[in-house]
Amino acid sequence: MKRKQVNAAKAGIVYIIGAGPGDPGLITLRGMKCLQTADVIVYDHLVSTDLLSFARKEAKRIYAGKRGGDHTIPQEEINRILVEEVRKGHAVARLKGGDPFIFGRGGEEAEVVSRAGIPFEIIPGVTSAIAVPAYAGIPLTHRGYASTVAFVTGHEDTGKEKSDIDWKTLSGIGTLVFLMGVKNLSQITENLVENGKDSDTPASLIRWGTTPDQVTLTGTLKDIAVQAEKKRFSPPAILVVGEVVGLRDELNWFEGKPLFGRGVIITRPEAQAEEMAELIQREGARVIHFPTIRIEPPESFQGLDGALANIGKYHWIVFTSANGVRAFFQRLRDLGRDVRDLKGIGLCAIGPVTASIIEDLGIRVDIVPDEYISEGVVRAFQGTDLKEKNVLLPRAAAARDVVPDGLKKLGARVDVVTAYRTVNSGRRKSELEALFKEGKVDVITFTSPSTVTNFFEIMGRHYLLPQGVRVACIGPVTATAARSAGLKVDILQETYTVPGLVQSLIEYFTRKEK
Repeated sequence: MKRKQVNAAKAGIVYIIGAGPGDPGLITLRGMKCLQTADVIVYDHLVSTDLLSFARKEAKRIYAGKRGGDHTIPQEEINRILVEEVRKGHAVARLKGGDPFIFGRGGEEAEVVSRAGIPFEIIPGVTSAIAVPAYAGIPLTHRGYASTVAFVTGHEDTGKEKSDIDWKTLSGIGTLVFLMGVKNLSQITENLVENGKDSDTPASLIRWGTTPDQVTLTGTLKDIAVQAEKKRFSPPAILVVGEVVGLRDELNWFEGKPLFGRGVIITRPEAQAEEMAELIQREGARVIHFPTIRIEPPESFQGLDGALANIGKYHWIVFTSANGVRAFFQRLRDLGRDVRDLKGIGLCAIGPVTASIIEDLGIRVDIVPDEYISEGVVRAFQGTDLKEKNVLLPRAAAARDVVPDGLKKLGARVDVVTAYRTVNSGRRKSELEALFKEGKVDVITFTSPSTVTNFFEIMGRHYLLPQGVRVACIGPVTATAARSAGLKVDILQETYTVPGLVQSLIEYFTRKEK
């Protein structure tokens, strides 16, 4: 049937996007680009919600997941939503787990929009049929084991009088991958054996593949169903059958990562947690964003504006945080000024991360202390002539006075101005408690005293962490704040940086497992 064309500028478009099997990093570049420009996002249960953070803030989000056969929104309603939203002139991203054309009803949805005369695009995705075995260390083909592979739905109705699956032919194929096959596992294995597949053929079930929740169960055709029942193995999972399963012992790269399966809470603002989240995920951990603070402008810019109006009088500007740098230079731009106004002024940054943000602006940093704490800043200035020198310290509304007091003792005249505030994020206690009850949390990280203070504002002043949840802190100042709040600090790294914290997490849990 010929598809009727409509004006794309008026009717919008539907992007049917394969979002990958669970690991958000497996979405394609084209899929990500379409997601980032969409006005409406309709997403399924198996789609990583981390992907939604890349969408436009104003984009409408519609959950259309199906779990255990239970549809949040009936398929007919999903079809109607796609057509209706596009006819409003919206670009719609239809996010589907894996690949939309591999057992995902993507073809059916494409037919609906095509018959409605709506422009659409299919963006292929990394199917779980390929990615999940790879993350379990199982190559689907291998010169020494299998040169043929077949993908089969494991969701066929068991009440049918006759199966549509050619079991005889399948039994002669080297590697078989059954998607959504847990509920029919016994029937699948019995059919394969009855049609000639050796009962000792290796078989593997993989649940929540490519994610930190991945669980792999390995056996043979004759016992995998029994094992699954004993372990109460539940969907979503795929079944791999074939001699290639035996290579898992040697090629199991993902589940061997040092933080695999560990749940790590990040309490710093989500906008500033990207590096930390990426490093932790790279080591196999489950990242849980629970920001306890939010960065806000100061209640009044009077102090900062006054300092900027007289910026030429300062000999030094000391930055004690990355937030201070961002706030300072943003206000400088807001006032129609730029970095040329800082000519001749020495700059000090508390650590390499803060320094790198300044240097990205094309400005050289003169002093970076060896110790990335306030005391280290003061020690770094020892030997520098500060007598009657003017020093500007743009920082948070509430902060320790170690730096200004220390520099004053060295003879400096110090102006402390508020560049930003840290306020409570407004997150709910119930969000975190649900994760604790599910046993999803192994460690909670704190990166500043304010993250500790606001954690207890959210959870309650006398809140007790569940037994077994570890506490990790960046630097002694944050650790002191945690201990003062009644927490036992289990992990405190020597290098007061995010990479240093992640390395300490690795060392801690590696030792624990030995």
